[in-house]
Amino acid sequence: MTGLPGQRDASPVPAYGIASWLAKRAFLDPRKVAVIEGGKRFTYAELDDRVTRLAGFLHVALRISRGDRVATCSVNCSEFIEVLFATARIGALLVPLNWRLAPRELEYQLKDSGARALFVAPEQQALATSLESDIPTKFRIVFGPQYESALAGNAGIPIAEADQARFADPHLILYTAGTTGRPKGAMLTHANQFWNSVNMTAPVGLTAFDTTITTLPMFHSGGIGLYTVPMIHLGGTVVVIRAFEPESLLDLVREHSVRLIFGVPAIWLELLKRPDFDVAHLPSLRFCVSGGAPHPMAIINGVAERGFTFLQGYGLTETAPGGTLMPIADAKRKAATAGKPALHVELRVVADDERACAPDEIGEVQFKGPNVFAGYWGRPDATAEAFTADGWFRTGDLGRLDDEGFLTLVDRKKDMVITGAENVYSAEVEDVLFAHPAVAEAAVIGIPDPKWGESVFAVVVLRPGASATAEELIAHSRSQLAKYKTPTGVAFVDALPRNAAGKVLKRELRERFGGARVE
Repeated sequence: MTGLPGQRDASPVPAYGIASWLAKRAFLDPRKVAVIEGGKRFTYAELDDRVTRLAGFLHVALRISRGDRVATCSVNCSEFIEVLFATARIGALLVPLNWRLAPRELEYQLKDSGARALFVAPEQQALATSLESDIPTKFRIVFGPQYESALAGNAGIPIAEADQARFADPHLILYTAGTTGRPKGAMLTHANQFWNSVNMTAPVGLTAFDTTITTLPMFHSGGIGLYTVPMIHLGGTVVVIRAFEPESLLDLVREHSVRLIFGVPAIWLELLKRPDFDVAHLPSLRFCVSGGAPHPMAIINGVAERGFTFLQGYGLTETAPGGTLMPIADAKRKAATAGKPALHVELRVVADDERACAPDEIGEVQFKGPNVFAGYWGRPDATAEAFTADGWFRTGDLGRLDDEGFLTLVDRKKDMVITGAENVYSAEVEDVLFAHPAVAEAAVIGIPDPKWGESVFAVVVLRPGASATAEELIAHSRSQLAKYKTPTGVAFVDALPRNAAGKVLKRELRERFGGARVE
């Protein structure tokens, strides 16, 4: 007995893990289509049966139990979703690997996590074969005939309560890109995923009658949490695409009456090139939700001008990933911001001395709430460093809150340029560059300067068929910015390097252009 006199103990029980959501949906609406991938369609009953069989295979044939780790190296596919829920059912931890990494990077993550099994898509089979033999993964299963045989040979067995996941148990280990040293495995719990589902679906009114398309890779928290797992939690339909291709994506929106898509800036840039990306051609599509990086106003206005409601949000792997989201009523009025904290999220902006910033004062963005991760796998030192003494997660991002509580992101702490003791926030300069008619994309970095410490440098991608000189872009910037904020040099490239979440890899740009003046 706990709490007040007469109060029963209502602490979370194993059945509250995310696998219970799928089982309950299979009971409530067994014939509803849960997942579509190409020509494959699985109802909730069929998906639950496949997950049950896979859980039995993992638990009996591979002897994987609660707390063990299972990895995937796979493009987005329906089988990935099955592994996600099967590991949840037996209390194991899933380690989705970024198949874009080099073999040595994957080997490190497999060794660091101690994953005992590795599921591989045919597209990644050669990559998996190239991994060193001393990694701890004893079992490798390729999606296809080998995988289907494993499912067919297992009817599924009841999982003992001791082997089921608790609500607070970790379920995902998602490796974050390391800016220095090795990447860290952020642990997301079943509870984190529940609260993310509530935080990200309630504001846009998603229901079991809705359909979404998963555009981000599911080795990323955005591919899982925006909106694959939340849609299954609601009992809706998830359309899975193995790779992003604008024309086929829009065809799928029409075919399946998709209501919401989550994308990153690079995706919206590609879609805005399509003449049929508008509400007249896509009447079912209401919400275009975006995050991953500060957005140039040209993207925000471009999507809105096509007739869609564009909602910016902000979060990180460590926040499962949703932290903020734009209220629908304010989508136009506050379009330049990342919205307000989600319902079950606390947010603050603080100065270096942890003092709360005044409205419009720039400081570090920090989060607290049940969506915030459990810590870094095997790294108690890094976990302790990531939190303040009073339990707030340090994001490392700089932003400001206005007097209404809307958040505007201005930069990563490490990406801010300090020139002659003045702070220059790259997002402000990038927005000005992006407004030039010849510029398709722009990224601003700081490069060493013997006089000022650093100076502002721009890396630019031009629009197809367009032309511009460095002098022209510098003059354009100078007409709208203070002199110290104006780029002193410009480099032209064919494409900006990005990670899986669509964020520009400024570390790579600094390594490439840090000591050079390319104009």
